[in-house]
Amino acid sequence: MWTRGSLKMRARDILRISYFKALLASLVLALVVGDGRMFSFETRDWWDGGVRLMNGEPLQFAETPMLVAGILSGMFFAIIIAIVARIFIGLPIEVGVQKYFVDSTGESFDLNNLGYAFKQGHYKTIVRTMFFRELYIFLWTLLLVIPGIVKHYAYRMVPYILAENPNIDTKRALELSNNMTRGHKFNMWILDLSFIGWYLLGLLAFGLGVFLVMPYENATRAELYIVLKETAFDAGICKETELHHISVN
Repeated sequence: MWTRGSLKMRARDILRISYFKALLASLVLALVVGDGRMFSFETRDWWDGGVRLMNGEPLQFAETPMLVAGILSGMFFAIIIAIVARIFIGLPIEVGVQKYFVDSTGESFDLNNLGYAFKQGHYKTIVRTMFFRELYIFLWTLLLVIPGIVKHYAYRMVPYILAENPNIDTKRALELSNNMTRGHKFNMWILDLSFIGWYLLGLLAFGLGVFLVMPYENATRAELYIVLKETAFDAGICKETELHHISVN
C-alpha cells in the first residue's frame, strides 16, 4: 500500500534533479487546465452600475436591453471558443505534460513531450479519449456533486495512461483508470488535501509561491500513477501489451 510520505519523497528526489523543467511543464498545465480562482469577479457590480460612462454616471444594463443582448452574445461565443480550444488544444497538451512527469519518474526530462499528442499520429485518439473523460465527469457532476468528484478521481489516471499508450481504446483507458483507482480514491483525496498547506504558504509570497508548489504536486501525482500501475499489474488488471511494466522498489 502506498503512502503519501513515500510518494512525496520520490517526487522531491526527482525535482532536485530537474526542478525548473518541472516548473515550466506545470505552468503550461495550469494554463491549459485553467483555474477559476484566478479569474473571479463580482457580476452583481456590473449589473448594478459597476461600469460608468465618460461623464461618470453609472451605466444601468437593465435599461439597455440591446447592450445586454450584445454582451450575452459575446460571452456565449467566448465560452464556445474556450470550450473548443480546451478540447482540441488544452486536452492534448495536458497529456503531453503528464508524459513529461511520467518519464521524469525514470529521470528522463524532455520538454519536447509537451507536444507529444500532436506528433506520431496519436492526436485523434488522445482527443477522443480525453473528451469522453471530461464528458463523463461533467455528466456525473450534473447528476450530483459527490458522484462527479468520485468520477474525477476514478478517471484521473486517463491522461497518464494515454501518455504511455496513446493508441489504447477509449473504453479500455477509462476502464483501466477506474480499476487502478478502485479502493484508492479516498487516499487520493487526502493526498490532494495535503498540498493545501503548501499552497497557503505560497500565497504569502504575493501568490507567486503557488506556482512553485505545482511541480511538487504534479511530480507526486506521477509517482502515484506509477505505483497504481504496478499494483494493477500485480492484480492482473493491466497487461504488459497495454502499459510499460517497471518494477517499483
